[in-house]
This record gives sequence, C-alpha cells and structure tokens, in this order.
Amino acid sequence: MKRVNQDMEDELRAEYDLKSLRVRKLGPGRNIFCGTTVRLEPDVAEMFPTADAVNEALRFMIRILQQNPPPALKTQPDPALDPTEPK
Repeated sequence: MKRVNQDMEDELRAEYDLKSLRVRKLGPGRNIFCGTTVRLEPDVAEMFPTADAVNEALRFMIRILQQNPPPALKTQPDPALDPTEPK
C-alpha cells in the first residue's frame, strides 16, 4: 500500500470560549445538568409561573401532610381471597 502524505487542514482552535456556546434547552439531545425533571400537564403548568412557584406549593403540601397525616384507609377483606373462610 502506498502512503499518501496530505496536509490536514483543520478548523479547530487551540482554545474555545465555552461561555459563548449555546446550550440546547429543549429536545432529546440536551444534557440535563440539574437532577430530576418533571413534566406538568398544561392545565397544571398554567397555574404556576415558575419552577420556584411549583416547588413552594409542593413544599407547602408536604408540610401540611406531615402535620396532619391522612387517616389510614380501611379495606374490607375479600372473602374469595381468604383461605381460612369456607366457601
């Protein structure tokens, strides 16, 4: 095989200013830099102008539920599933 010596011209810089690069905000190709993302339904999202408003409302609900836990749900046993009950 014959080797061909070609001059490679690349357009890479020695250094890049990373602050000037644009980050994709939407779409499957974006990187998630900050943990969990939750998608709100449109009717819910229109009630909250910002992510901070959503977090504040959820934290408020958490505090209320911790102070006033809901009563335990009482379920009726299903006789068809109870092996000790005669059929």
